[in-house]
Amino acid sequence: MKLNRQGTKRLAALRGATQCKNEVQDIQAQVVALYDELLLKNQLQEEDLVSLLFSVTPDLTMQNPAAALRQSGRAQNLALFAVQEAVVQGSMPRVIRVLMHCYLDERVGIAHVYRNGAEVLRPDRAYPSASLHKE
Repeated sequence: MKLNRQGTKRLAALRGATQCKNEVQDIQAQVVALYDELLLKNQLQEEDLVSLLFSVTPDLTMQNPAAALRQSGRAQNLALFAVQEAVVQGSMPRVIRVLMHCYLDERVGIAHVYRNGAEVLRPDRAYPSASLHKE
């Protein structure tokens, strides 16, 4: 475990997902919003992060989510990786998922983030989203 001024931290893995249009601008906007919300809800700073693994459904071809995040000026010193999601018949289209590895203060509960239509993937973990983004 890592120690800092706030106390003891534990290594954690946070999950998140968002749905978006297959457009460069929307992919970037949705990835940034997902990333920012994960940081906010888990009381994290970028220096608490270890790595991010993105997966994208095969219908999202216009931009790599890791590149979109870097182009926004975020995650400049993090290990980022993106892979194509397994193709499963009947799965939700246009989804970007993220697995964020971080050091989380032990006093903070884990908050996963599912937004922009992806809430249905994990209703047990999702917070209500004000903006549903359908194509």
